[in-house]
Amino acid sequence: MEWIAIVAAAAYGAVAGSLLPRAVYRLSVEPGQPWRSGCPQGHPLGGGVRGVLGPAVCGPCAGSQEPPGAYGRGRRVPAVLGALICAGLTVTVGLRPELAVWLLVVPVALLLATVDLAVMRLPDMLTLPLAAGTAALLGLAALLPGAGGSWGRGLLGGLALAGAFFVLFLISPRAVAFGDVKLALSVGVALGWYGWGVLFAGAFLGFLSAAGYGFALMATGRARRNSAMAFGPFMVLGALAGVVLGGSAV
Repeated sequence: MEWIAIVAAAAYGAVAGSLLPRAVYRLSVEPGQPWRSGCPQGHPLGGGVRGVLGPAVCGPCAGSQEPPGAYGRGRRVPAVLGALICAGLTVTVGLRPELAVWLLVVPVALLLATVDLAVMRLPDMLTLPLAAGTAALLGLAALLPGAGGSWGRGLLGGLALAGAFFVLFLISPRAVAFGDVKLALSVGVALGWYGWGVLFAGAFLGFLSAAGYGFALMATGRARRNSAMAFGPFMVLGALAGVVLGGSAV
C-alpha cells in the first residue's frame, strides 16, 4: 500500500508540475503590471482553468517560433521536480492526514518559487490564498485520527515567522520584500505544525541556502554584495526540508 501511495504521489506531482508553465508565463511580470493575457504575438490565452494551467504553447502562432508556438519555459523540469517532491514527502511523512495538505501545497509553492526567480515577485493572488488554505486544510487534518502535528501550534508558527520577517522587512526592505512576509505565513504554519524546533530548522535552512547561493553568485561575478535576490525559492526549500524532517521524526 505504501509503494502504491508513493507512485501515485509521484504521478500526481508530475502532472501538477507539467501544468504550471502557462501560469508561470502569465504571472511573471514586473510588480504593478497586470498579468499577461496573451502570448508574445498578442493571441489571447483565454480565461478559466485552461487559460491558466497547461504548457506554455500557443496554438495560433504554432510554426512561427522555435520550438513551434512556445512562449515560455518547458514543462519537463517542473514535472520532474513535482514528482520528486511529492514522492519524497510521501516517503517521509507517510499516510498521515497532513500528507494530503502538503501534496496540495506543492504545486502552488513551485509556482511561487518559479515566478519569484523570474521577476522577484510573489503575487498576492497566490501567497494570501496559500496561507489561508494551508491553515484551513491543516485544521481539517487535525480532526482526523493519526495526524502528526498541532493545528494551534501551526497557527502560532505562522504568526511568529511572519512577524519575524516583517521586522526584517522594516530593517532592510531590499533584503526581505513584503511578499516574503506574506509567504512566511504559509511557511510558518507548515513548519509550526511539527513543532518549534522544526520551525527554527526550516527557517534557518532557508536563510542558509539563500546565503550559500548569494555567495556563489558573488564568487562567479554574477552579483554584487548589494544586489537584490529572490528569497521566496529558498523559503520554499527550507519549508520542504523542515516538513521532511518533522514528518520523518513523528
